[in-house]
Order: sequence, then structure tokens, then C-alpha cells
Amino acid sequence: MRHLQLAPNRLQFLIVILLVVGIFFRFFNIDRKVYWHDETFTSLRISGYTANEVRQQIFNGRIIDKESFAKFQSPNMEKGLSDTIMSLEIEDPQHPPLYYIIARFWVEIFGNSVTIIRSLSAFISLLIFPSIYWLCRELFKASVWVSEVAIALMAISPIHLVYAQEAREYILWIVTILLCSASLLRALRLESKDRASRILTWGIYAVTLGLSLYTFLLSGFVAVAHAIYVIATAKFRFTKTVKAYLLASLAGFLAFTPWMLVVIDNFLQFDSSTVWTKRQFPLEILIKSWLLQLSRIFLDLNFGFENPFSYVITPIFLIFIGYSIYFLCRTTNYKIWLFIVTLIMIPALPLVLPDLIFGGIRSLSERYLLLSYLGIQLAVTYLLAMQLHNKSLVRRRIWQTIMGLVIICGLVSYGANSQAETWWSKVISYGNPQVAKIINQATHPLLISDDSGINYGNVFSLSYLLQPKVQFQLVKDHSIPNIPDEFINIFLLNPSDTWRKQIETNYKYKTFVIYSDNNYLLWKVENPRLKM
Repeated sequence: MRHLQLAPNRLQFLIVILLVVGIFFRFFNIDRKVYWHDETFTSLRISGYTANEVRQQIFNGRIIDKESFAKFQSPNMEKGLSDTIMSLEIEDPQHPPLYYIIARFWVEIFGNSVTIIRSLSAFISLLIFPSIYWLCRELFKASVWVSEVAIALMAISPIHLVYAQEAREYILWIVTILLCSASLLRALRLESKDRASRILTWGIYAVTLGLSLYTFLLSGFVAVAHAIYVIATAKFRFTKTVKAYLLASLAGFLAFTPWMLVVIDNFLQFDSSTVWTKRQFPLEILIKSWLLQLSRIFLDLNFGFENPFSYVITPIFLIFIGYSIYFLCRTTNYKIWLFIVTLIMIPALPLVLPDLIFGGIRSLSERYLLLSYLGIQLAVTYLLAMQLHNKSLVRRRIWQTIMGLVIICGLVSYGANSQAETWWSKVISYGNPQVAKIINQATHPLLISDDSGINYGNVFSLSYLLQPKVQFQLVKDHSIPNIPDEFINIFLLNPSDTWRKQIETNYKYKTFVIYSDNNYLLWKVENPRLKM
């Protein structure tokens, strides 16, 4: 009896410790990593300027310094909140405005540093803990310690740390998904109450669904998963509950109608701004990517599949996840496992199936599968919580060890992440810290680039890392820049071969690569006249 009484106390103490550690690392070294391509677009939207306006003002061939970028990375007197919303409508309709409105107010109040803007995501991420607690209480009812274990696992999940320290809307999206899901289950639970209670609970669901849609368009998949769940649990009959759900979800979508009209009206821009997702890759690479992404829920040491260790850990976590889902389906009521399975499968299928059918879409990054990851984490949470109270002492010890290993994986991942200058999530800006070091070491350097492809965002990203001595010369449409003779070290950032060769021919320069990665090249210009 004494052991049974002390065990919950020890578990409670462990959960509190992990929660404190998780909160600490969300804010620790939050400004250390490169402020990457996509984050600079967040700052651009906050400023209220459009990318086309930036191109007109600084991509004009004139020599500028890093201070010239600041105007387009912070709130200013020339642009207001309406301009922030308008810039999204014109150039980024796939990103609804809720996060950017919040971010603009946040920056206006607290300042515009990388630390400040990323801290918004860090603070929002703290809402995950009460949200997951509420969801687990609604889903698992009085099951022992499921809600508490869920908080612990969320606190040390590497994938949550990545987005808790990024100036993008994805951590807010996770919170809205959890709130929307929990409010649905509460509405279903209280359906038998009086009419006023039903209206209130379904009203809360409609509001949270609307907020989720205004955070990220893929929340539509949440609504589909919820619809399948409600209809299936009603045994495909048009019951009073199904009717109430349809009315509430319709209200949520009606609230989102203004932005949906924006997306439809700007469909061509929407399609062009997501064209990067359509790059084709072999199926083998895609399967490896999926497996690696699953393992990053629990262990993330910034490894890719070029590291042999990845081939060891990914099958282990795949088996672990598979058994968690099997255990959930075998030991719970269908209303529990069906909710989690639909949350895993429905959002993932529209993203995965095109890869299998057409040969690959690059958009299968972590951010688009966060819905499925939440379902996986719920399944794993239930497995661990139940097994920690297994009647068999031997099994209980085994699962205590497994949970200990999961905790160690999370803590090790947090330690590695907190000390890094860059991470896999920085994608096309992954090499910017190394590029900045090369340019900063040069004497009287000039960085030349154009506005094509990823260059626009990466130039802004580099402006946060380069020293004031570095000058920039930015052009549009591969026009040949008028390069002054005064610069000793000249660099070309990711030029096309045609444009680079035109510069070589016009100035009788020679160029050679001094940095390369999977996304771009940095070329050094050699001026023969300086050797004379």
C-alpha cells in the first residue's frame, strides 16, 4: 500500500519537473538560431509592406547597407494594421491573418528584436499544456494520469520546441486544434443537457473552429476528421447531435467566409506562392522523410538520412507508434480510438496520397503533418499512462524504463537544439550562418543577389547575421549590376548560371564556389585587375 501511495506522488513530481524544463527551454537561447527565410516574411507582413514594394525600393541595383532592410521588418508610421492584412490578401492568401494581427500588436508593444517576436510563439506554446489536459480529460474521462502524462510528453517533445521558437503561426495552430477538439468532445458530452447549455457548448466549438481556420487553412482537415467522427459515432443517422454539429461547423465556416473569398479571388497568387510544394522526389526519399519526421516527435538531433544513426532510430519509433495505436484500438471504447485515428489519418491522407500517386511533393514537411502528430502523441500518451499502472510488476518496470528513455530522448534533443545556430527546420536558410561567417571575415565585402526564387528571403535572413561593414547590391530580373571598383571582396548569392556568366563576361571576372548546400551556392568573384 505504501508503494501505491507514493507512486502517484513521484509521478506528479516528475511531471512538474518536466513541465518546468519544457518551459525553460522554450525561452532559452530563443534568438540563437538563424532568423530564416519564412520568418523574414512574417516580419515583412507585420511591417505592412508587400514583397513587390520591397523590390521597387531596394532591389534596384543601388549599394545599400543592412539598415536598409529594417524598414521592411518592423511596424512603421507608413503602414498600419490594414496594410498587414492587405499584404497577406495580395501575396500570401494561404496564410490567414490571425497570427499576423496578434504578432503586429505584440511587436508594437514589446519591440522588434528576434527574441521578442519569437517569444510570442513561446508564450503561445504554453497554452498547449492546459489545452492538452482539457482534451485528454474529455477524451479519456477518469483514466489514470493520462492528462498528466500528456502534459509531460508535450513539454519535452522536440517537434513542439521547434515551432515554439519560430516566428510563424504553426504553434498557434496546434493550440487552436487542441481547443477545437476538446470543445467538440465537451459539446458531445453535454448534448443531453438543457438547451441553453447546448447552445453555449456548440457555440464554443464554432468559435474555436473559426479561430483555427483563421490561423491556418489546413484546419479544414480538422473539420473533416471531426465530421467523420460525429457521423460515425451517431451510426450514420441524422440525429439531433449530428444536426447540432453541422450547424456549429457551418457557423465556423461562415465566419471564415471573408478570408475564403480572398483565397478564391487570389487563387492564381495562392497557386504561385505554393509552387515550391510541387517539387518531385523519388518515392524512396519520401518514405525516408516520413519515417524521419515520425522519429522527430520523440528524438531530434538534427540528423538527416545521411547519418547512419537515423536508420537505427526510425524503425524503433515506428514500431513504438504502431504498437501505441494498436493498444489504443484494442483496449478503449470505439468513441475514443476512432477520434484519435481520424485525427491521425484524415489530415495525413490528402498530403500523403499525392506523393504515392504522382511521385512526390516536397510539402510533406513537419508543419503540414502536425495534426497527425497530435493524434500520435495522444495514442502514445494513453499507452504509457496505462502501462505505468499495469498490474504486473515486471511489465510496469519495463514501461517505466521505456518512458524514461522517451524522457531522455526529449531532454537530449532539447539540449542539442538549444546550442545550435541552425536546424533542419530552417530549410532553405540552413546554411546562412556559415555563409555569414565567410562574408563577415572578408575585407570591404559586397554581396550581390537578385530577387529570384529563394534569394529574396535569404538576403533578408542574411541581413540579420552580417556585420555593418557588408554592403549589398540587389537587382531585379537578372539585370547586370553596375559593380563599383572599390570593393575588394565580391560575392554572388545563388546566381543562375546564365546571369553569373553574363557578369563574368561584362566585367571579365572569374567566379568560383566557396559554399554550397542542397539549396543554393555562394560564389566568390575574382577581379583580375586587383592583382595587377
